[in-house]
Amino acid sequence: MPKLPKQYTNIQKKYKGLIKAVEDLGKAAKAAGPLNKKTSELVQIAAAAAIRSEGSVHSHVRRARAAGAKPDEIRHAVVLLTSTIGFPAVSAALSWVEDVLGKK
Repeated sequence: MPKLPKQYTNIQKKYKGLIKAVEDLGKAAKAAGPLNKKTSELVQIAAAAAIRSEGSVHSHVRRARAAGAKPDEIRHAVVLLTSTIGFPAVSAALSWVEDVLGKK
């Protein structure tokens, strides 16, 4: 995994219990159902795009790639949102996806 963002590590240092709880919640949510890791990450990319969370999009794109998602699968997970969140939001999210995919 790449280096964690400074903001995350700052919160992690100050609120160790909080970050552990957040990480444990994520693990529990993934373990609660039948979706595999790749599919779970694609869903989370879409959710991050929907709430316009650039950092979360970056993070989940990296995780999706590590789980075996192809670049076109990642892009498609965002493009599918066009009729739901609108083209401007999708365009922004695609630019965040490319921030990560373009580094490969």
